[in-house]
Amino acid sequence: MVSALDGIADRPGAQHWVRVTPRPWVAAGIGLCVALLLAGLSLLLLLPAAQHLRSLRGGVQAPATLYEAGSCMLGDCRVRFEANERIVVANLPVGSGGGRRSVGDHMTVRYQADDPRVVARDDDVDGGGASVLAMVSGMAAPVFLLMSVTAAVHAVRQRHSSRHARQPRSW
Repeated sequence: MVSALDGIADRPGAQHWVRVTPRPWVAAGIGLCVALLLAGLSLLLLLPAAQHLRSLRGGVQAPATLYEAGSCMLGDCRVRFEANERIVVANLPVGSGGGRRSVGDHMTVRYQADDPRVVARDDDVDGGGASVLAMVSGMAAPVFLLMSVTAAVHAVRQRHSSRHARQPRSW
């Protein structure tokens, strides 16, 4: 196959410039936003959820059945159990594990004696998945902050070097 440009030669000594414009300021902004999002997620949502789960360590144990399955980590699971001679259906809190269970599966829960609707899976009273996610997102936030600072330093250096490259040197 013959190209339309075959036979056309560049003049001798011609230079080809391809201007690639990286966007380090955009990268710095995105990195900063991700760092703030991860830090906020860790501090404002996951740590309180883990503390709530730990607060039920001394709660009353009861055998329960998964009544409604969903995303347990987001608080969309409900369990059914007997407390104070009553049948209670309660939501598992945000940060609960066991999302791969099916409706009707048996588990052990802990609940507050004065309010049986405050409940958590017995496996989660040590903090559950919320504490793991809080730790991971808390450790990732400084990494993204460092990446955004690095991108900002790169942008300043790039601007500084392009400014000096345009000015002719006088000796």
